[in-house]
Amino acid sequence: MKITLPLLTLFAILMFLAEQLQAIPAFGRKYRLSCTTCHSPAAPALKPYGDEFAGNGFRMEDEQSPRYYTETGDPKLSLVRELPIAVRLEGFVNYNMAGNEKTDFASPYLLKFMSGGEISDQLSYYFYFYFSERGKVAGVEDAFLMYNNLFNIDFDVYLGQFQVSDPLFKRELRLSLEDYALYTSQIGTSGIDMKYDKGVMLTLGLDSGTGITVEIINGNGIVEARNRVFDKDKYKNVLAKLSQGIGDILTAGAFIYTGKEALENNIVSDITNEVFIWGPDISFTPTDKWILNVQYLHRNDSEVFYNMSTAQSMSDISTDGAMAELIFSPNGDQSDWYLLGLYNWVESDFNLADYQSATFHAGYFLRRNVRLAAEYTLNFTRSDNPINKFSVGFISAF
Repeated sequence: MKITLPLLTLFAILMFLAEQLQAIPAFGRKYRLSCTTCHSPAAPALKPYGDEFAGNGFRMEDEQSPRYYTETGDPKLSLVRELPIAVRLEGFVNYNMAGNEKTDFASPYLLKFMSGGEISDQLSYYFYFYFSERGKVAGVEDAFLMYNNLFNIDFDVYLGQFQVSDPLFKRELRLSLEDYALYTSQIGTSGIDMKYDKGVMLTLGLDSGTGITVEIINGNGIVEARNRVFDKDKYKNVLAKLSQGIGDILTAGAFIYTGKEALENNIVSDITNEVFIWGPDISFTPTDKWILNVQYLHRNDSEVFYNMSTAQSMSDISTDGAMAELIFSPNGDQSDWYLLGLYNWVESDFNLADYQSATFHAGYFLRRNVRLAAEYTLNFTRSDNPINKFSVGFISAF
């Protein structure tokens, strides 16, 4: 009964939402198109056309933006008639998330304000702001300006704040509540991971189906600025990714990440950590019903502090991680439901980073922009103390 009552309450709330949330997000409103034009099996996951649309600066080459700019008489001014905005709202009822056998109402789980679009025929922007992320105001995460088709070739430049892992698999576009653990692992006091950072990203697409991406970033996440400076040291870190499309069903790639960081804690402040990460990835889509994503990475840290309160450091720390995600949607982007399986594995010389889990997720569409989701995750990092986690909730965008 302890679990059943919250689930029934949430179900009643969801049925109410299904009647209320019938609008579609900003780009759909602008072009008067369904979410399925860019997303499959469900938003926010992108299908190839959605990737192409985003890579083209959120514009459709075969369509002109309807009444998009205000005529001012100044040919150098691009003033949008209406600011394109959208909102994403998620809520869940969770059980045993921290291994404490508690049922928890986690709604809203997140509330996100998003805006993006064209500024000119080649300039675009995108950002979002978390009004609430797990109970706190997280602020701005993605926020960048993009120049599309520089030199009249498929060469794009992004300047701002973005996820380091975006050229690999985009965490913000996953369907599951469970994260991609290999991108979020923290090694000791290192500030380097595959989450958000500030910098510049360059992407080049070739007619052969080859993609090249280079990121130059601060390398310490999106920490608060000190004396108006966001980078905590003198180093800049670099990620390079090479990918190759093979027909319409397979994309294979590999990346390297190299960089340094100055580390300090409450006792000493004279360590320089050198980080090198590499790994392959594949995305296999034999039909529009099946998607398989696989990522492996290996990371090496030269030296990190164990924590902020000890002078003890660790040297030559090796970390391996892998992720495999399988998605099934019976009718492709026209499906009313979908299934997902996710496997996470991280093993490190820094034992606190170890993680292993298996997730099963099912989703059902009340509307194209409102879906119900149920998820079960078995965390078996410790074989002697496995943790079973359950969630049921809604994901909406309008």
